[in-house]
Amino acid sequence: MSHFTNIKDYHKTLLQQQTNCTATVTGYLDNIEKNKHLNAFVEVFAEEALLKAKELDVKRNNGAPLKKLHGVVIAIKDVICYKDHKVTAASKILEGFTSIYSATAVQRLLDEDAIIIGSCNCDEFAMGSTNENSVYGNVLNAADETKVPGGSSGGSAVAVQAGMCMVSLGSDTGGSVRQPADFCGIVGIKPTYGTISRYGLIAYASSFDQIGIFGNNIPDVSLLLNVMSGADEFDSTAASPNPSEGGASEQHKNLAGQLFNQENKKYRIAYFKEALHHPSLDIEIKEKIFSTIEQLKKEGHTVDEIDFDLLDYVVPAYYVLTTAEASSNLNRYDGVRYGYRSNSSNIKDLTDFYKYTRSEGFGKEVQRRIMLGTFVLSAGYFDAYYTKAQKVRRLIRDKTKEVFKTHDFILMPAAPTTAFKLGEHSDDPVEMYLADLYSVQANVAGVPGISVPCGTDDKGMPIGLQVIADDFEEAELFRFSKIMMSLN
Repeated sequence: MSHFTNIKDYHKTLLQQQTNCTATVTGYLDNIEKNKHLNAFVEVFAEEALLKAKELDVKRNNGAPLKKLHGVVIAIKDVICYKDHKVTAASKILEGFTSIYSATAVQRLLDEDAIIIGSCNCDEFAMGSTNENSVYGNVLNAADETKVPGGSSGGSAVAVQAGMCMVSLGSDTGGSVRQPADFCGIVGIKPTYGTISRYGLIAYASSFDQIGIFGNNIPDVSLLLNVMSGADEFDSTAASPNPSEGGASEQHKNLAGQLFNQENKKYRIAYFKEALHHPSLDIEIKEKIFSTIEQLKKEGHTVDEIDFDLLDYVVPAYYVLTTAEASSNLNRYDGVRYGYRSNSSNIKDLTDFYKYTRSEGFGKEVQRRIMLGTFVLSAGYFDAYYTKAQKVRRLIRDKTKEVFKTHDFILMPAAPTTAFKLGEHSDDPVEMYLADLYSVQANVAGVPGISVPCGTDDKGMPIGLQVIADDFEEAELFRFSKIMMSLN
């Protein structure tokens, strides 16, 4: 396997017969085995990946033109359905379950001749920020194996970080792509809500969830978004490419082709005073951001400090609403039709059956969020918590959209610290939730956000910077992200 840099160069080497898909897949399988201890994968589709690679080699050698993702090796998070493959959301409750259909996003990758090499470990039902809440055990950060990789899409991030695939898919409900990308030193994007169909994505919080993408560079990530985005008859929230229907523009549908246009465009960037002077923000990350701001100003961009007085309300609103939606979404896992079923001798009736099955099948963090969500939806508390949180969500979206009337982007950290040690915050869930301060706003507002690598701290751990843009402005977001990466 030749060293992978980007999809464009990979395709060149294929056409020049410097390598082939079979050798490439074999190389990645070897690397997965070599890095098995990182626990990034829950299942590797070795046999079928090699079979697909051989088919593509024959097809290409017979003169067939290369599709957009010909031979591109992709890993998917274990919350995304792939027909005839197990999908468990890293939970005992879905033990042994095999998907009967493919997610729209996966099918669109396959239609462009991508090779799915395996499914990746994650926090159970995508609930977590460290990838320590998995029935399969912890995922380790390849930059320092004593540190967390971030969550919930930690396995997908490490798969790219450690060279076990070219690109990967995760899901982002409150930062679950951007925070692991930050901790692992790679690119990770959460697109505008509805850009990629959620059909086939196991739901955590349906009005927040969005499939996201990990990669080593901007063009690869933009290419995957281009392939997967668009309307879907199976998901009414998937955005139409027609602007008159409230969806993405044609510009958004041609992201990859526009990345190299308007390279000299000057942007207007905002940052929140409350975010960069927050007491929880690590001093090295703060210094890195202000250094980047000065570089942007020297390049001719405008950077303004603005007030965002709702920042401290973002996390509470997010956790009230997402846990409420999780409580509803996870009702379906009862052990009756599929998945784990308790065999406890204490079961006397149907209520006992549900109680034991769900208590044994769900992990502690998932149980905690179900209970919290059930509480905020209960009689007497619905208006006090859920209704009020919905009102706050609207205020946050409106105020975020107001920023984009005068600025192109919002610059902020992806997380308050770099990757921390395994188990460091596991005893204090509230402390863990508050660490989502910077990542949840994009999900609450429904706008796109990206984390790009911007160097390391004094311990050698990656630092990522987050950029947020207005609805369906991914093309501009990618263009600006390339500028950000060129500064470091």
